[in-house]
Amino acid sequence: MQIGIFANTFVRPTLGETLDVVVGCRLRDVQFDMACAGVPTMPDQISGDLCDTIRREMASRGIAMAAVSGTFNMIHPDVQERQKGLRRLREMASVCERMGTGVVALCTGTRDPGSMWRAHPHNAAPEAWAALLVSMEEATRIAEAYDVTMAFEPEVSNVVDSPQKARRLLDEMRSPNLKVVMDPANIFQAGELPRMREKLNEAFDLLGDDIVHAHAKDLDRDGEAGHLPAGHGVLDYDRYLALLREVQFGGALVLHGLDETHVDGCRDFLLEKVAHLDNRRRSVQGPEQRQKQNGYRF
Repeated sequence: MQIGIFANTFVRPTLGETLDVVVGCRLRDVQFDMACAGVPTMPDQISGDLCDTIRREMASRGIAMAAVSGTFNMIHPDVQERQKGLRRLREMASVCERMGTGVVALCTGTRDPGSMWRAHPHNAAPEAWAALLVSMEEATRIAEAYDVTMAFEPEVSNVVDSPQKARRLLDEMRSPNLKVVMDPANIFQAGELPRMREKLNEAFDLLGDDIVHAHAKDLDRDGEAGHLPAGHGVLDYDRYLALLREVQFGGALVLHGLDETHVDGCRDFLLEKVAHLDNRRRSVQGPEQRQKQNGYRF
């Protein structure tokens, strides 16, 4: 498990300059956005030369692409918009290996036609779930064809607005190429924040074995509120990190929802929390157990 960051946290004129800032912040893992390479997040076409440039620029700096953003509105009320998104998703999946990643991050979407992250009352309708199943079936076929993992995120404003619905989707799809992005700042419905520890435990009980990517941001209230930098809100990071360790999460914990002025502080906040967690574990382990843990890298 490593600390990473959304690459588009940094806005620079060139890809190389963007990646230089990532390295300067002592980070080596990113969730990549194609916009960092001067094209739309979901392009209609991605050239082989561009893929080679991205991979070369990242490799020369020792940066790993933990995932690439492949977000589009999977339940957009206009079926043609959904089909356009799926065509672009296929293009993205087809070049993942060449760019050096195996995970595409998805948004399950909303019935709101203007924003894939804005809640809509029709998200709870049976028709919305049916539309999601159609889109996700195609997404998993694409994933299987190109040997990548599609990772969707439960978010209170989307059709998959809870860990329970995420579990339902996984069970209905039954695809080994469909997994989960965990961001606990996005799972608390109105009124649930006082039960934070219970809700975190429940989310990991339901989804822990299927988490391949994780986000680190914060919130100051429940509902659609996960927009603060990590350590600037009320999220129980001690419990969150402990749960990631319990499920042996080995991916990247990616800083999100921050501007670059907060990056160093948020990185150090996570490192301090992890060090505290490790010290606590060592205090209850014997010498043999500690030796087995030696070399574990966050």
